[in-house]
Amino acid sequence: MRPPVGAHVVDTVTGRVGVVMGHEGPYVQLRPYGGGREWDADPGAVRQATPAERLRAATAYANARSRGELA
Repeated sequence: MRPPVGAHVVDTVTGRVGVVMGHEGPYVQLRPYGGGREWDADPGAVRQATPAERLRAATAYANARSRGELA
């Protein structure tokens, strides 16, 4: 699977939800919802995020912001 840039996916190895930022070599480059450090994922280990997973990621980000955990 080669998801398009901007797609919300789940890295099944880590369980993290990420936004596809690009493709570099054999990897998909993902960034956490709301920003942060990118990581490389195996394209065979990513799948499209469900609406519930996207909502969960957005809620976690909003909660972290409200607690001042994000700079």
